[in-house]
Amino acid sequence: MELHSKYQVVLVWVMLLLPTLCTSQDFTSSRATYYGSPDNYGTPTGACGYGEYGRTVNDGSVAGVYGLWKSGFGCGACYQVRCKNSQVCDEYGTSVVVTDYGQGDRTDFVMSPRAYARMGRNPDASQELFKDGVVEVEYRRIPCRYGLNNVVFKVQEQSSYPNYIAILVLYVAGQSDITAVEVLQEDRQQWRPMRRAYGVVFDAANPPRGELMLRFQVSGRGGVYWVQAKNAIPSDWKAGQAYDSQVQLN
Repeated sequence: MELHSKYQVVLVWVMLLLPTLCTSQDFTSSRATYYGSPDNYGTPTGACGYGEYGRTVNDGSVAGVYGLWKSGFGCGACYQVRCKNSQVCDEYGTSVVVTDYGQGDRTDFVMSPRAYARMGRNPDASQELFKDGVVEVEYRRIPCRYGLNNVVFKVQEQSSYPNYIAILVLYVAGQSDITAVEVLQEDRQQWRPMRRAYGVVFDAANPPRGELMLRFQVSGRGGVYWVQAKNAIPSDWKAGQAYDSQVQLN
């Protein structure tokens, strides 16, 4: 009976510790710092190519990454990041969207000031984190959430109608990476690959005339698969304009 009781005690301890162990295993240890910004938001000149979207998405809680850059395929990924000093650090931490490439002192995250401050328990604690400059953190990937927003194709300003088009894929929800984009060559009924120019900018010289039907390759928890836009980019597309795909990811 005594031996049985000991086993019961051990079992109870395992059951109590299991949630903590599982939670810890979800996170990866690293370091984080921040970059200067006049308004505490992100930068519109990030290496992902997002422009103004990269400055304000997720209420300006954005980050440049190093090990998670993945040659640009890491752009748009969302992460929960929390610092480890329980005296000053908020239990949840902050959520960031990857909008840039950035490397600090052995860091994986170089955050906008808004994102970095949100790791603190309160304003005074956030100031302590800023004084430290670099903090020990742990992070995990989380689904991006954009409410009712569909995936949007933005025609980049450097595009030149009708001979050259460069696009960004915005509002990619869930835990998915966009790894390729193709445009339909309608006269041949073939999908034509677009070149990944940099970050998440895909381009094509001499694109097909008429409406542009696009599909994009998604890599995520569900594997690798193609998603075709339900709405085409119109034949008279314009640089700087954004076009709704009528598709949502989750």
